[in-house]
Amino acid sequence: MKRLILAGGGHAHVEVLRRLGLAQRPGIEVVLVSPLPLTPYSGMLPGVVSGHYTYREACIDLAPLAQFAGARFLQARITGIEADAGLVRIDDGSALPYDALSIDTGSVPPLRSIDGADRFGISVKPVERFLEAWQAVLDEPPARVRRIAVVGAGAGGVELALSMRARLRRAGRDTAVSLFGEAPDLLPSHAPAARRRIRAALDARGIGMVFGHRVERVAHDGLRLSDGRTAEAQWIVWATGAAAPPWLQTSGLALDADGFVAVDACLRSVSHPAVYAAGDVATVSRHVRPKSGVYAVRQGPPLAANLLRALAGDTPQPYLPQKRTLALLSTGDGHAIASWGPFSTGGAWAWRWKDRIDRAFMARYAYA
Repeated sequence: MKRLILAGGGHAHVEVLRRLGLAQRPGIEVVLVSPLPLTPYSGMLPGVVSGHYTYREACIDLAPLAQFAGARFLQARITGIEADAGLVRIDDGSALPYDALSIDTGSVPPLRSIDGADRFGISVKPVERFLEAWQAVLDEPPARVRRIAVVGAGAGGVELALSMRARLRRAGRDTAVSLFGEAPDLLPSHAPAARRRIRAALDARGIGMVFGHRVERVAHDGLRLSDGRTAEAQWIVWATGAAAPPWLQTSGLALDADGFVAVDACLRSVSHPAVYAAGDVATVSRHVRPKSGVYAVRQGPPLAANLLRALAGDTPQPYLPQKRTLALLSTGDGHAIASWGPFSTGGAWAWRWKDRIDRAFMARYAYA
């Protein structure tokens, strides 16, 4: 019997599990390895922060999904991969051999280059730790946390700043929230119309914005920027993009310049054909796209199909990712902003649309 190991319970792998259950292919042993039984859906995280959803509502329960797929769920943390030997190492010291391996473990916060970042503030990942810290802030007396800094002006940072501001206002707190970005403007990957609309939303909610300067050092009382200015903050949130898991460096897999798994158009490792990867942990060499949950979700169906083809001895098929995606950015107060290519709009209807899309996505994987 051939063994397929699914390393990580990310957005692409939940769809792989669902399709494995629907396919009901005999003769394949499937093992899902994930450190936690719940995998949070990134699209609903701002709604959890703003109080629209509970954490459990925004999570997929991996154990019943694995059972539906006929897979064994192993709750463990991956510590390394030996691609030449066909082994996955986990945190109890054991090694799991595989015939095929798929990696969807996500990324880690890129904080190593910022002095003090590992000691002060909180990264959005892991989500569970971030939400515990956020709840602690909400429980603190207002005088203890007067200013919050969100570092990272991409879609994730913008949504977090807006969602935190909305939740604090509903709690009757006037805590200042500011957004810091190294790029000259917010949301550099979005069109000018979307940037103007989102900037107006930030202005209307009193969220400060500082762009074009890198955060170089962090202390207990705030940030020091590359132009020498300082910014006071009692709580710092890191939403600064994605870095590759360090254990990939010794995996033997071909990696891109930033340390992510380099895969071809079939989502297959360019160096080890028995290994596939998707989501933030991978870079499709000919079709580089942003590290975003929406691309991970879209990679699920072709990844599932190619894993089944590989285990059957068939040739995998190439996958062409879309060039543009619809982004629905929550403002935390029952409104959302839609961004698609050069077009942008928004309102309460956009939030209701986003809510329906997100709830429908979660319902696909509700096997508990």
